[in-house]
Formats: sequence, structure tokens, C-alpha cells
Amino acid sequence: MEGDGSNSLVTIKNIERELICPACKELFTHPLILPCQHSICHKCVKELLLMLDDSFNDVGSDNSNQSSPRLRLPSPSMDKIDRISRPASQRRSLGWRGWKRNSLTPRTTTFPCPGCEHDVDLGERGINGLFRNFTLETIVERYRQAARAATAIMCDLCKPPPQESTKSCMDCSASYCNECFKIYHPWGTVKAQHEYVGPTTNFRPKILMCPEHETERINMYCELCRRPVCHLCKLGGNHSNHRVTTMSSAYKTLKEKLSKDIDYLIGKESQVKSQISELNLLMKETECNGERAKEEAITHFEKLFETLEERKSSVLKAIDASKKLRLDKFQTQMEEYQGLLENNGLVGYAQEVLKETDQSCFVQTAKQLHLRIQKATESLKSFRPAAQTSFEDYVVNTSKQTELLGELSFFSSGIDVPEINEEQSKIYNNALINWHHPEKDKADSYVLEYRKINRDEEMLSWNEIEVCGTSKVISDLESNCNYAFRVRAYKGSVCSPCSRELILHTPPAPVFSFLFDEKCGYNNEHLLLNLKRDRVESRAGFNLLLAAERIQVGYYTSLDYIIGDVGITKGKHFWAFRVEPYSYLVKVGVASSDKLQEWLRSPRDAVSPRYEQDSGHDSGSEDTCFDSSQPFTLVTIGMKKFFIPKSPTSSNEPENRVLPMPTSIGVFLDYDKGKVGFYDMDHMKCLYERQVDCSHTMYPAFALMGSGGIQLEEPISAKYLEYQETM
Repeated sequence: MEGDGSNSLVTIKNIERELICPACKELFTHPLILPCQHSICHKCVKELLLMLDDSFNDVGSDNSNQSSPRLRLPSPSMDKIDRISRPASQRRSLGWRGWKRNSLTPRTTTFPCPGCEHDVDLGERGINGLFRNFTLETIVERYRQAARAATAIMCDLCKPPPQESTKSCMDCSASYCNECFKIYHPWGTVKAQHEYVGPTTNFRPKILMCPEHETERINMYCELCRRPVCHLCKLGGNHSNHRVTTMSSAYKTLKEKLSKDIDYLIGKESQVKSQISELNLLMKETECNGERAKEEAITHFEKLFETLEERKSSVLKAIDASKKLRLDKFQTQMEEYQGLLENNGLVGYAQEVLKETDQSCFVQTAKQLHLRIQKATESLKSFRPAAQTSFEDYVVNTSKQTELLGELSFFSSGIDVPEINEEQSKIYNNALINWHHPEKDKADSYVLEYRKINRDEEMLSWNEIEVCGTSKVISDLESNCNYAFRVRAYKGSVCSPCSRELILHTPPAPVFSFLFDEKCGYNNEHLLLNLKRDRVESRAGFNLLLAAERIQVGYYTSLDYIIGDVGITKGKHFWAFRVEPYSYLVKVGVASSDKLQEWLRSPRDAVSPRYEQDSGHDSGSEDTCFDSSQPFTLVTIGMKKFFIPKSPTSSNEPENRVLPMPTSIGVFLDYDKGKVGFYDMDHMKCLYERQVDCSHTMYPAFALMGSGGIQLEEPISAKYLEYQETM
């Protein structure tokens, strides 16, 4: 390795985006390889873990579905860095988040990878178990050298003034000019065998050491975990039962695969160039079509302006004509009333008639004059204006037009309005929105809009997502909030009006994921568990038939319990399930680990209903302990009914405690506050809530008697959407 050529420098300059850390958006500095094979700066790993640690301490709840942090943080203090760098066994004592199946002890933290935005397990050693990406580090250093080619690296051993270096020794971690290199690496000595490269400031270790066994050299490759290991990892470590190969074999295999991939890409260079040219044409076509659509929109608006101007002129002319007519009527009436004044008009004429002495002439003239004066007198008694002053009939009502203009959008009479299907749309850990469009084939795409509705009914701005199909999964929704959804269809540059809004309420806490435990207390003679362990059914087996005689003489068949395979020791959690309508008796809720051990140790064949505190029999056992906080809470569901236990606040009337069974039932456990609630998932409405003793690990608990079935709600994801479409 004498140095890099000019062609190599040009190539290095073109790969800058591959050398940017996804967290800090800067060139990698001491990059580490995460288990997902993405790289991230060593300092960024610490900063992100510190931010997770601070948010965990502030919120006090577990939520592994939060989006990866993107903000740069100030340099962490040494005590916090030391805390993050501790082994996992020490971090567990601090209450680090995360759960381990079939275990009451929290395990190590998960790390949100900024590259793939997935949570990855850092393992028992945390940061100390991650490999340094020396190859990437070397490429970054070569890139830095190419970027500062004008700035030479000076010799470290020259007397002032130093000369420009020509070589760098990786063993000595120093740079030399030609003369100094000959002096300090004389021919025939051990130093002459040192590895030297072109001038550089990056002196990495020559040997890759195992992070699990710091004194052992990496010399093997685990094919299962896809990571380098040492011989101690294979003999008695975590990779003892894994298939490993020699480092030389892995090097040869991976290098051949990478070379083939690169050759394939190079061979497709002409195809890539043609596709780039096609994309350029599409961009130009899009620009032209956009300008054309813009001109069409301006034309439509100008037509609207012309119509408005015409209507404006017509309305103003009508108002002016009505005003002139009314003023003329008022003027005529005013002239008539002025004639009633003394020495003016009718009064003056009447005064002149009174001067007539000839009786016959006076009577002839005064008769008609008397009628006129009498009419004028009556008009004075009941004054009525000749016209109205109000122009209420000429007020322009633009409310409807204003509403239509507010909803003005690209619209074509050939595109119908899509409608959201409320029955197929649901919300759980994410929201699944389905809609129906009569003219599905005529729509190119759809835009799904959603926004959060605050408790004071304040509407926030809409978020938009372009969708090609007729369904979409929306993630990153806040807990215990109302969200509004609507959709519109697009055909070219025009679109349909928005559909009617659908309001959905998110669960009150993050969704808790678990499966049925097939090992702890599971009775396979009475219960049937599917392979996915998310559905359990109670079957009337031979043992139940044999118990018929004992049932007749007063014995009571016990409940068959089944619990979740994950425990809860802190935070707020929510899970949901469906009880089959044909179920006879089902108990659902939460129970502590010690209470479950007590139940599962009890005899399974025949038990008195008074012996078991919450057996499902209406023995009054539930009513006797509502004042104190107990280590379990179970509600009864059966025969398409939901039974609310008695409490001081509920009515003693049985009909007030019986509700129709919801299609899907949710359970909300607030471990820190010791409170559990049962929800109707269709309306996200709390049906029953009470205190529960959470001094021990709490588990989702279920019990069945007779025929029945329970189906856990499947979390909503893209995979779930694909499954629904295939159905």
C-alpha cells in the first residue's frame, strides 16, 4: 500500500452520503456496528441512550415504539457516560426498561437505530459489546484526506522546519518524510517490516480484539449471528452452539459476494443511466404538466371572477333602481303634506273659499274641498310612509357560496367521493383506515388526511399521506386522544371532495404485546391453544363429562386458567381481546404472580365456589373485598353479557350491572397508580374501573368454564394490512 491514486481520490469524493452518520448528520467519528448492521458514531450512541434514560426517568413508563431521536444533544457529563457504559447486570438494578419472556426480571435496554428506525438489542454488555467499524473509519479518513488535499501532512520527526510527509507507519503511529523514514526504519531491522501507508492521521489498531473477551483476538465468524467472534466465544460463550467458520473462509466468501454485487451494478451502469435519463424526461414532463394545470386553474378562477363581477353589477343596479323608486314616493308624499301647511296648498285654498259670500257657489265648491280636507285629516291621524327604508330584501346571502369556495378543490365529475368504511376501520396500537370507492379503477391515487382533536375541540392542521390502495396503517399516534380521518381520490391533476370524517379514539396507554403462556398452568385436557398462541378455546372433554355426577350432588367444576407470557412491573399498558359470543363463562383481568401460583396449585377436578375468591360463581366473594385493594381483578363475561361487579357506587339492581358484551374488550393497567380499567373498544369507553394491589409482578389473566373462546387482538402493522387484503 504505497498510496492512493488520483482516480481513487475522485471516487472517494463521490461517496460522501455513505459516510454520514444517520444520527448527527456529520461524517462518522469512531463508528460502531449495531446488531442491525447499521453504523453510528460512538458519541451518538451514548447521547441517544442518555436521552432515552432521561425520558424514562421523566415519564416513568415504558414505550418502545417511539420514533428514533434526531436531535443533537450537548456533550454528556462523565457520570452519565459512566452510567450508560455499565454492564447490563448493573443497569438492570437501576430499573432499565424492557421485558424478558417468562421472567420477572427486566432485561437490557433496546436501542432505536436511526438508520432503520427499528429497536435493536445491545445485549448484555451494551456499548462495550459493539464492534468498531475500522473499515468505515479508514474510508472516512481517506475521504477527509481527499477533501483537504491542499493541506499536506507534515513529518513528525523532522527538525524545524518540518518537511511534507510521504509515508505513515501504522505500527509507530507517526508520519515520515523520505529521509526520516530511512533513518527510523533502516533496512534489515525489525522496523523495516512495519506496515506503512500513504500520509494519514488515522492510526487504527492493527488487530481486531473481541469485545466479550478483551484479551482475545478475533479469528472466527459466526454464521448465525453474522459477526466476528473469538475461540472463547465458540468454546463456552454465547456462540457455543452456533455454526462458526474460519475468518479466512468468511473473508473469501463475503468478498466474493460483494465483488459479484459490485460487478452486477457496474454491468447495469448503462441501464441505470437510461433510467436516469427517463427520470429527467419525467421531471420535465411533470414540470410542463404542472404549469399547464396551473394555467387551467387560473382560467377557472378568472371565470369565477367574471361571474362574480356580473352578479355584482346586476345586484348594484337593482339596488339603485329600488332606491330611486322609493325616493320618488317619499318626495310625492312630502309634497302632499306640505300642502297641508298654512298659507300653502290645500289650507290656503280652503281659506280663500271661506271668503265666498254666495251660498250656492260656496256649497258647490266647498263640498269637494271638504272631502279633500277630511281625507288629509285622516292621513294625519294614521301616518304611513309611502315606502320602506330597509333594504333587507336586497342583502346578498353568500354563506353557502363561501362554504363551497372554502371547499374548492380539483374536481372532476368522473370521480366519485370515496367513503371510509367504519366497520373495517379500527384503532389499536396503530390506526387501520379502510375506504370504499365506487370508481376505484378511475382513481390514480388517494390522499388520506388525519389530525388530532384536542380536548377543547381545537382542530390542528391536517397531516397528508398519499396511498395507492384503499387502506392504510397510520402509526405514531398519541395515546388517549381523538383523531379525525378523511380521504379524497385523485385522477391526474384533479381530485374528488373529501369524504365524511371518521373520529377514532386511541387507547389510554401504549399497547402491551404478549401471547398465551403454554407452560405455566396450562391445562391441555380442557383448553385448546392454537400454534400462534393468540387464541384459546375451552372444550368439554371426557373429564368434564365424568364430573357430571359430582355436579349434580353439589360439586363445582373449577375454572381453567391461562395467563400471558410477559409480566408487568411498571408503567401504563393496554391490551385488547375478543370473547366469542357462544362463550358460557369467561373471567378476564389481571393477577399478581403470587396469586397465580396460589390458583394454579389448587386442585383441578372439583373446587368449592367459596374456596376461590373470584371463581365466577355469584357467591358474594367479589362483593366482600371491594373496600380493600386485592392482588387481582377479574370481571365476568358470558352469554353475550358483560357483568360489572358490585361496588359502593353501583346499583344493587342486577339489571344495572349487566351490559351487552362488546365486540372487543380492552384492559388498561396503570401499575404505578395501582388501577385497572375495562374498556369497550368500539367506542373506547371505560365500563368498569377499580384499584388493584401491584406490589408484585402483574400478568394478564384469563379463565374459562364450559365452552368458550378468547382471541387476542393482533397489533396493527403493514403485515396486518397485507393479511386483511388477502382475506
